[in-house]
Amino acid sequence: MISVWQKNGRDRNVRLTKVAETAIISESSDLGDGVQVWHFAQLRENVSIGNSTIIGKNVYIGPGVTIGSNCKIQNDAKIYETARVENGVFIGPGVTFTNDRVPRAVNPDLTLKIATDWQVVGVHVSEGASIGAGSICIAPIKIGKWSMVGAGSVVTQDVPDYALVLGNPARQIGWVGKSGKRLRPINDNLYSCPDSHSTYTLIGRELIENSLK
Repeated sequence: MISVWQKNGRDRNVRLTKVAETAIISESSDLGDGVQVWHFAQLRENVSIGNSTIIGKNVYIGPGVTIGSNCKIQNDAKIYETARVENGVFIGPGVTFTNDRVPRAVNPDLTLKIATDWQVVGVHVSEGASIGAGSICIAPIKIGKWSMVGAGSVVTQDVPDYALVLGNPARQIGWVGKSGKRLRPINDNLYSCPDSHSTYTLIGRELIENSLK
């Protein structure tokens, strides 16, 4: 790894990033403090990476993609434009975000498609969400905050906040709390986290964390 340094306001060196020599990073990309980029990762033009995020080996991040702070993006993940990833998100090994609803290599006359021949759509991943290894997220969709997508899932529709989804196509099988543990029902609309003992209330189809008093 190569360390990149700069002067801060007090004229002393602070570490900004650690970047593997084999990583390919566009000069127009913006990397926050404490970012790590591992071997053979590629960050395209105008990518933005928040503070302390880790980009694993062989990760591809497409042009203009925004990644928040304190995220972990594991080996071989493919995040195509126009994805947006908020703070604290986990993206497991081999996860793919698509960006084309009707993919074709050519037009009806067999001429090769160019960028203006298709409409780009993206995946939006909200704060604290986790996407398990090998999952495919079919854009355009939104993955709700603190939700969890089980490994190997194919996500074809929006995932609610705190939802636990699994399968092909992914279906909701329960709820999870911020710790990632599956919530236990107390009654028809009240749930509890076995780890933190925080409680959550289901209002309609929306789960809301109860404030601590």
